[in-house]
Amino acid sequence: SEYNLYHLEQGIKNSINNSKVLKMKFILGNINNFNFLNNIFKDNKIDVVFHAAAYKHVPLIESNPIQGIENNVFSTYILCQAALSSSLKKVTLISTDKAVRPSNVMGASKRLAELIFQAYAAKSKSKSDNINNTKFSIVRFGNVLDSSGSVVPLFKKQIGKGGPITLTHKNVYRYFMTLSEAAQLVIQATSLSMGGEVFLLDMGSPVRIYDLARQMIRLSGLKVKDSANKDGDIAIITTGLRPGEKLYEELLIEAESKTTDHPLIFKANEAFIELDELIEELSSLKNYIDKQNKNKVFEILSKLVPEWNLDRN
Repeated sequence: SEYNLYHLEQGIKNSINNSKVLKMKFILGNINNFNFLNNIFKDNKIDVVFHAAAYKHVPLIESNPIQGIENNVFSTYILCQAALSSSLKKVTLISTDKAVRPSNVMGASKRLAELIFQAYAAKSKSKSDNINNTKFSIVRFGNVLDSSGSVVPLFKKQIGKGGPITLTHKNVYRYFMTLSEAAQLVIQATSLSMGGEVFLLDMGSPVRIYDLARQMIRLSGLKVKDSANKDGDIAIITTGLRPGEKLYEELLIEAESKTTDHPLIFKANEAFIELDELIEELSSLKNYIDKQNKNKVFEILSKLVPEWNLDRN
């Protein structure tokens, strides 16, 4: 996205008092191009990569599943190939709680991205020179306040227009953390990585989105308009759960997690598919994506991510 890249460049430069302290490059390109990535890694002597390139809007990916799967899965696959080829030190996948027992295509595609990272972590560890091998790890967490796609900017906009605030269900709960918390913990988790870990960030207790909406109305100096206060300023209406949306999200696939040296970072050991078997399945998946055969794409995705709640009837 050249538009977002431009705004990122402007935002970073405007926030730094002395731009000479930090050398930056803003590169526009396609992460699904192996040579593009490989050249960036080698030409710039890259050590660490944070892989956050993904489509993440649940309803849009439900409506455009093949494009979502192709981007989220094969960008990850190609990145892992380039990382290993360039002998990067560490590569971290930014994952999501929606990858845990996913009920939507986006979550299933991110779970498959996790499986790719786990398979490459095992392959990298199996090399004889284990000390200098690329360390692949995953950081899985929930929603980030004020990030793109967050409900907070949407609610602010709706309040600014005089309402109503729209939410899908009164009992939807989500985990939240701030941008700075998420960024710091992702970096700290990466520093702890020895390869193959699924790191989980302690996000506290989940928040009911309805309560968040009421709080934002009050913080704006306004009153909630409901049956108890018909003279209020902003109404809250529910529209029904969207396709693939869950009331609650989880962070763990397996039963338990272990502590790390950081009190807010935990790690889990989860089952994965060996790389040779996975590459074979990914080859078939890409073939059916190229043919735009949605039924076959779903068939392979549900085979690789059996916990995906595939309900297409």
